Amino acid sequence: MRYSKASAFAVAVLLTGSSGFAARATMMSADPMVGGAAMYPTRNIIQNAVHSKDHTILVTAVKAAGLVDTLEGPGPFTVFAPTNAAFAKLPPGTVDNLLKPENKSTLVSVLTYHVVPGRYSARQLKEMVKMGGGHAELKTVEGGTLTVEEYDGKLEIIDAKGNKAWVTISNVNQSNGVIHVINPVRLPGGQLGPHRGHNCGPRRPAALAGRPCACYIAARTQLFPPSDAGPPF
Repeated sequence: MRYSKASAFAVAVLLTGSSGFAARATMMSADPMVGGAAMYPTRNIIQNAVHSKDHTILVTAVKAAGLVDTLEGPGPFTVFAPTNAAFAKLPPGTVDNLLKPENKSTLVSVLTYHVVPGRYSARQLKEMVKMGGGHAELKTVEGGTLTVEEYDGKLEIIDAKGNKAWVTISNVNQSNGVIHVINPVRLPGGQLGPHRGHNCGPRRPAALAGRPCACYIAARTQLFPPSDAGPPF
């Protein structure tokens, strides 16, 4: 059978296009690795998170707070997920105390402060920052606000006290939202935050007037273990 040059060219184009499509499909099917495990966009937030060795504390906390059903729900949610290393930066004993049944409401507050209704990719967040003149505000499920900024191409997540966390892994897509891995933990309304000397007493900012300082919250909820040296502020 004889083939014309035109036919040969057409076959070559078809083969090239097919291989290009296959390469693109392979790239699209590649899932990000988090905590040594692949994260699959066909699974929900909980189904993926339980496989990350870097998020065992977060998963334990979510279970203790009774939030598994919520984060397995349809959402969508954007979750800023602290790693084990992030939780380790809290004062010693904080996580153990948060996991106690009597502190469940505070634990729920801390966890839902990391969850935002809707699905926001890193690109969308950067666009929101640009449109906002350098920052964007996200209303969390907890009710508080997280501020997003961009520095040197990286996203910063800032809590109510102005403490910053970095997004270390972005766009971990889930069937019911997206996860952005962060370090360290962000805290609603200054809860659990270390005492910096300006959030309590006569130098307390006017914006915080009428709200209990971190010292008061820690003492009332007994989040920090007793110590002869007093609370770790």
